[in-house]
Amino acid sequence: MAIGWLTVLQSVPWTDVVRNAPKVATGAKKLWNAVAKKPLPTSGTVLDAQMALSPEAQAISALAARIHELETATADLQNQMVASSELINALAEQNTQLVFRIETLRIRLWLVGALAAASLVAAVTTALVLIH
Repeated sequence: MAIGWLTVLQSVPWTDVVRNAPKVATGAKKLWNAVAKKPLPTSGTVLDAQMALSPEAQAISALAARIHELETATADLQNQMVASSELINALAEQNTQLVFRIETLRIRLWLVGALAAASLVAAVTTALVLIH
């Protein structure tokens, strides 16, 4: 199981991931700032269809009701877009933190390997000195 994860982690181009993490975070922040600043659409007044007597007034009333429905749908979509961009921004920040932590762990792992190699060399050298 651990070998499978090791294979997966080795196949990831970490230098590209680390190099591009700030770009991803910056892009997500730009998206968030662009979407969050857009004003939400406001709905207009809807004519009362029952007051209309003529066919033209009924058609206008139906169109006004349809416009109101479309404005409501647009406002809902705008809210969903804002929520999505908030999520993207949060994920980009988490990605940046994750990349930083993985890079720290990679450096620590390299240092542990170097320390283990140095310890092995010291142990072999000590064994050879004690034998002779």
